[in-house]
Amino acid sequence: QVQLMESGGGSVQAGGSLRLACAVSGDTKSSYCMGWFRQAPGKEREGVATIYTGGDDTYYSDSAKGRFTISRDNAKQTLYLQMNNLQPEDNATFFCAAKTSYWSGNCVMAPSGYSYWGQGTRVTVSS
Repeated sequence: QVQLMESGGGSVQAGGSLRLACAVSGDTKSSYCMGWFRQAPGKEREGVATIYTGGDDTYYSDSAKGRFTISRDNAKQTLYLQMNNLQPEDNATFFCAAKTSYWSGNCVMAPSGYSYWGQGTRVTVSS
């Protein structure tokens, strides 16, 4: 079991950058799929980027490819999402999530199946 806490959200203008962080505590020795998801007002939650902690395989949604980078710092037990060239369509609450997994193929973008969630951090992008 892990506990997750996001930080780093805020307001930026279009074209700007933000780095989200997710502090991970609890059982960090098991292998997990960890990821970033977002939910815009009135829309369903969607996957943005995931990473397999057992091998560092990374996966991105089409909208995130080329703009966002997921990474992790084992020493700091922190998951990051570097977001560049943010656009108004990126306005959303971003969530960090995790699920136990021993295979990178489980690190899909679908939010269902992820057992552990943070409280979310808001990202606002103005045009």
